[in-house]
Amino acid sequence: MNRTRTLMGTMMLAVTAASSQMASHAPTGLKQPPAQAQGLVALQAQGKPVARVNNTVLTDVDLLREEYAIFPYARQHQGIPKELAPQIHDGALKMIVFEELVYQEAQRRHLAIPAARMQKAEADFRKQFATPAEFNAFVKGDFRGSQDLLRDKIRRSLLIEALLNSEVESKCTPTPAEVRAYYERNTSRFQHPESYTFQTISVLPPANATAAQLSEGRTRIEAAYKKAREAKTSEQFGMLAEKLSDDDYRVVMGQHKPVPVDQLAPPVLKALRAMKPGAVSDIIQLDQAYTIVHYQQHTVAGKTPFVEVRTQLHKELRESKRNQLRIALDKKLRQSAHVEEM
Repeated sequence: MNRTRTLMGTMMLAVTAASSQMASHAPTGLKQPPAQAQGLVALQAQGKPVARVNNTVLTDVDLLREEYAIFPYARQHQGIPKELAPQIHDGALKMIVFEELVYQEAQRRHLAIPAARMQKAEADFRKQFATPAEFNAFVKGDFRGSQDLLRDKIRRSLLIEALLNSEVESKCTPTPAEVRAYYERNTSRFQHPESYTFQTISVLPPANATAAQLSEGRTRIEAAYKKAREAKTSEQFGMLAEKLSDDDYRVVMGQHKPVPVDQLAPPVLKALRAMKPGAVSDIIQLDQAYTIVHYQQHTVAGKTPFVEVRTQLHKELRESKRNQLRIALDKKLRQSAHVEEM
């Protein structure tokens, strides 16, 4: 799994689940189609065993909470896409087994949670609830009214967090030298071609357009051109693109990310070569379509400097190392444990 998360996060998701269930009883005025009718797999839990880790049985209740953690939109859509269901199920199952292995290892090492840390965690957990009554309803529904059971769950979460901090988090930060060495070993990754960044307003006639439709297109682009020439900023040009453009870029204010020169139509490239940043092109005809370009930036071919990618590389290498350490820990813990998936 590509994330670091303790069971406290899962417990917090349980609060959302309880709230979601309560809200689902409110009248909507619309009939909601079943998940299956939308190409979704409904998520349900009945307390059935899904795995055994040594002497501890994990149920589909644990699995359901983890599936919601992986795919939060399942609540909104009342299920998960069929094509993703096996992957989400397997990932959730591996995660709850891994967390149980970590918890049992923390117990074996006799790790303890300081009283002050427990008190803070309990206080933070209570803050999720708008009122004491809402908190009590949650405890009653999920922990049979026992705050001791809730404290045990919080303690379990903190023990998992403590062991992961010791075995993973404290060891996954790359040194500056490691980040630099990665940059030097992967120079091709940081090479970039010559490119242009720009916005467009385009008029695209329908396929097999009639002479009248082509004439209408020309009239539209000429009207758009007059307005575009008056635009002083990218935002102003973008607002025009939203209203006047036919191409898909209108939904992002006509904005194109840096486009390599070998991917540009020759007439567009020729226009950009003759322009200065901030300028608006003349009307450019591309077969039967028309476009207007607002030129923003030209990037020459070269290598992105290390200082510009250092922070991002640090994050990438830390995440990669974290995943490697978690995989290694999972493998190590499984070697001395009995894990059975049901």
